[in-house]
Amino acid sequence: MCSCSKTVSDEKYQDPFQLGRKDLKNLYEDIKKELLVSTAELREMCEYYFDGKGKAFRPMIVVLMARACNIHHSNSREVQASQRSVAIIAEMIHTASLVHDDVIDDANSRRGKMTVNQIWGERKAVLAGDFILSAASLALARIGNTTIISVLTQVIEDLVRGEFLQLGSKENENERFAHYLEKTFKKTASLIANSCKAVCTSVSSKVNIPYCKLHSSTPDYFCFLWRPSKVKLLDGVLPE
Repeated sequence: MCSCSKTVSDEKYQDPFQLGRKDLKNLYEDIKKELLVSTAELREMCEYYFDGKGKAFRPMIVVLMARACNIHHSNSREVQASQRSVAIIAEMIHTASLVHDDVIDDANSRRGKMTVNQIWGERKAVLAGDFILSAASLALARIGNTTIISVLTQVIEDLVRGEFLQLGSKENENERFAHYLEKTFKKTASLIANSCKAVCTSVSSKVNIPYCKLHSSTPDYFCFLWRPSKVKLLDGVLPE
């Protein structure tokens, strides 16, 4: 066990959601501002899952990583506007993928209520997911950092590849597990890891931070000494 896992004081570990509470304030309201559309029905569909009842796990991880990098680089605990935008974009990409997943899986419920596809139908649900993704892409472009854009667009490619992997299967047991890990990397870990990588881009040239090694053969890679693909193994028992 590494020494960094030991407590440095008598205080209890702090709730990470409390640590990121200030930076996540009005998160869903800000996301809705990115989803401005004149069509009332489309707006309602796009805002449906941004009701504040999600875990907001990904934005929390992103803002805490941003803080850690900023403290290391400039001894500042403040999260930059572009870094918070990455947290917003990560949640939008994630939610768009949920809308599409529910169509593919013909899911009836999510987060304790009916899915978008069950209420409005599969065709409109696909379009709603596309619109959320396009709004996230516009928000990403406004950041104006080509490296961040490149990092986060890789996530979108991985999501599609991961979904195709999920539709397939392997006969050999070892191959099935390797297949599952790679699918999990592309559908879950890539978004978390690359979002963390994106918020560190502004200080990466000055701070020696180990970036993620994105090798398809090793999907459970370390990202900032953390294995994000293991999250899904645990997150699978929690409601989205």
